Amino acid sequence: MLRALGIRNFVIVDRLDLEFEPGFTVLTGETGAGKSILIDALSLVLGERSDAGLVRAGCARAEISAEFDIEALPDVARWLEVNDLAGEPDVCLLRRVLESGGRSRAYVNGRASTLQQVKALGECLVDIHGQHEHQSLVRPAAQRELLDAFAGASARARDVERAWRVWQDLERQRMEWEKNAEALAAERQRLDWQLQELSQLGFSAEEWSDLQNEHRRLGHAASLIEAVEHALEALSDGEISALATVHGVVSRLSAAREFDVGLRDILDILDPARIQLQEAVYGLRHYRQRLDLDPARLIEVERRLEAVQSTAHKYRTAPERLPELLSQARERLEDLGGGLGAEALEKKQSEARAAYLALAGELSAVRKRAARDLAKRVSDAMQTLAMAGGSFEVGLEAVADGTAHGLEQIEFRVSAHPGTMPRPVAKVASGGELSRLSLAIQTVTSDVAELPVLIFDEVDSGIGGRVAEIVGRMLKQLGKRHQVMCITHLPQVAAAADQQWQVTKREVQGAMVSSVSVLSADQRVAEIARMLGGVKITDTTRRHAAEMLGFKA
Repeated sequence: MLRALGIRNFVIVDRLDLEFEPGFTVLTGETGAGKSILIDALSLVLGERSDAGLVRAGCARAEISAEFDIEALPDVARWLEVNDLAGEPDVCLLRRVLESGGRSRAYVNGRASTLQQVKALGECLVDIHGQHEHQSLVRPAAQRELLDAFAGASARARDVERAWRVWQDLERQRMEWEKNAEALAAERQRLDWQLQELSQLGFSAEEWSDLQNEHRRLGHAASLIEAVEHALEALSDGEISALATVHGVVSRLSAAREFDVGLRDILDILDPARIQLQEAVYGLRHYRQRLDLDPARLIEVERRLEAVQSTAHKYRTAPERLPELLSQARERLEDLGGGLGAEALEKKQSEARAAYLALAGELSAVRKRAARDLAKRVSDAMQTLAMAGGSFEVGLEAVADGTAHGLEQIEFRVSAHPGTMPRPVAKVASGGELSRLSLAIQTVTSDVAELPVLIFDEVDSGIGGRVAEIVGRMLKQLGKRHQVMCITHLPQVAAAADQQWQVTKREVQGAMVSSVSVLSADQRVAEIARMLGGVKITDTTRRHAAEMLGFKA
């Protein structure tokens, strides 16, 4: 949900800090007070193109920020992680800066981002109904996803997409093989031979380090033996050895300590030295037992080193990179068909195509049933929304050979009036009709719709009375599952809201400034009365307003 919106120096807004609540919220106020400016500001922070004229007169720049709670939107959290734009857990912060010179900058969680990134993110957070450019309803991908969700087929659609990718990858391999059969056959032969040679070598980067260490030890065994024996002679085996000398010194001083305790500190130093010398002698003798001249092993190690170095030289690489070369050869061979020939590749590709068509056929059947049900339910809802005689249908246009999204293209079509041909919703001229159609669809699909924030503008265009009351009830019902906001001039719609904001405009130092206030219960009565009665508000009008709000007069 949208938690907060901050606006600075935008059109006629100098400074606004708004905190949002769940449920259904309406924005009301006099015409021209700036209600739509809030929608425009939110659209900009969600990636809409900017205009230098939106910066408040006399200011260097405008700034808009929005904070969203994304705890219930794991797909959004994953998108942020993948794009290296993640911030605090369960929070998404968007910021947009517009300069008076025309430059614009966008940020996601404090990191500079492209408008394409912000727009893609915004399409997962907010749906603004009433203006074509902001509507998810006019995007073919959104229509397809909504139908699949309504049909309970979203997982099936993902399976179809995966099957399509497998088929297309094999198709690409087969076409590449056919196009460059001779060259690819030669490359496969070379890779087969290379794979065989490197596999037979059985070499690892760890072995290279071990071989070098062993070769140094074997090659210098005589010198090592001589050095160890010299050390043992000096420390313990000679007639005058260091260990015997230290033993004697410690023994004499220990006897002398009876006459002077001052020798204790010196003995405390000498005794550990004697023990360490003894340990060194033990270690050297153990090392000497393992240190033998082994010419046969030395020859064996040298042959192994020569084989590895020769292979590395042949492939013009360092010995330690030979395992990596083997891995690359395997991967490239897999790209060329995993060692398969043209016939085997064609068979695998044919099997993958059949698997895709089977899954896509099942998806198509589910979509057809859901399309009929969705069309009927939305058409029924339209009859209560000043679109009597209108109808809604879901077109399923077959696509030759299919796509990653199935065997058909989804298109929402609407006939707003009886006797007119259904047209794509993207071509519906009236913003009010499009907004009410969106309300009907959102209400019907509210159980499966994923967008957390729905904003309706122009939904009350051209309606009143009973229809307005129905629209209000539908918006309130929708607010139980989504965060819903609506700009309205109709008291019937405003009275149905969980919260009501009033947008006002006043003159400050010769300039017009728009502001927003959250209305209390009494203030809501006064505002609904204004919407009902116009300039002169009577006690009767106030009682009517209180009754509409469910308050006691």
